[in-house]
Amino acid sequence: MTDPGHQQPALRLTRADLDALPNYVPGRSPADLARELGLSEAIKLASNEVPYGPLPGVVEAVAEAVAGAHRYPDMGVLALREALAERYGVEVERIATGCGSVALAEHLVRATCLPGDEFLYAWRSFEAYPIIAATSGATSVRVPNDAGHGHDLAAMAAAVTDRTRLVVVCNPNNPTGTSVRRAELDRFLDAVGEDVLVVIDEAYREFVTDPEVPDGLTYLDRPNVVVLRTLSKAWGLAGLRIGFLVAQPAVAAAVRKVVTPFSSNMAAQAGALAALAQEDEVRRRCALVVAERDRMTEALRKLVPDVPDSQANFVWLPLGDRAVDFGKACEARGVIVRPFAGDGVRVTIGTPAENDAFLAAAEAALA
Repeated sequence: MTDPGHQQPALRLTRADLDALPNYVPGRSPADLARELGLSEAIKLASNEVPYGPLPGVVEAVAEAVAGAHRYPDMGVLALREALAERYGVEVERIATGCGSVALAEHLVRATCLPGDEFLYAWRSFEAYPIIAATSGATSVRVPNDAGHGHDLAAMAAAVTDRTRLVVVCNPNNPTGTSVRRAELDRFLDAVGEDVLVVIDEAYREFVTDPEVPDGLTYLDRPNVVVLRTLSKAWGLAGLRIGFLVAQPAVAAAVRKVVTPFSSNMAAQAGALAALAQEDEVRRRCALVVAERDRMTEALRKLVPDVPDSQANFVWLPLGDRAVDFGKACEARGVIVRPFAGDGVRVTIGTPAENDAFLAAAEAALA
């Protein structure tokens, strides 16, 4: 009989290696910060959201879809895949959808890597990549960014081995906003060869204005290229979570096999279809973001001279060991940003008023 006063040692019921894995850090709640500081509201510039609300027609489409919430959604996501295929000029068989582009990155690793196979990416880059690698049993291979805070593609190509199954090029890169241009991407793809899957993660493609930054879809003649896109950012569906990939039909079919069934829920599918009908409004909103991005970059370089050019809807402050303290100083002034300890701070482009509040906080924090 077990003595109730005697505490048994805890059993290990989960993988020990996950203890060393960092948690994905979501943006802090502005309502919580406002209460903490006694403010009427706080500003959140930490999660790369577009600040202008849902696109016209999205709320109505979602509400109509929710009326059927007792039914399962279309598991094949056929209507949305057909709409995406028409918009981007590709065959519907090349498209797979999922719960955001991050989920599709996870499914790609699951579809390509067995334990011990290598998943290669730049660092610092999207913070979910190491989590995806670890939980999929793949071996992470991180290649440090270059001095300009962007991908060192030559070093990444040199790091490919016979165990490498998948390489991600995040373009523009999250969190630094830097971009890979066509000539260097061409050289990289030639060097890697066709036996390694190369995923071009383009979650922020709609904010790109540099004509030398290529559209990943122009590389689909290469059988090993996959392009990731999301409707969370420019298309304003962050709260509904839907993304898609475009790849060779066999690759897309393999991903559709491993996608969690029904993970593209009916509200997300309906909202995405409505959003895709609002391309002109998306372009207008992206132009607003880009104008503010340029203004923010110019102002921030007076405080932090080596802020890199961004092609995304955020800017990067390479503050190194000052990053966490800077983030805390901004929060003390009611502005939430995203510090990465030891590296820098990512700041989402908000409305002009939100950006002004951040610039005031940044100036005070760095004074």
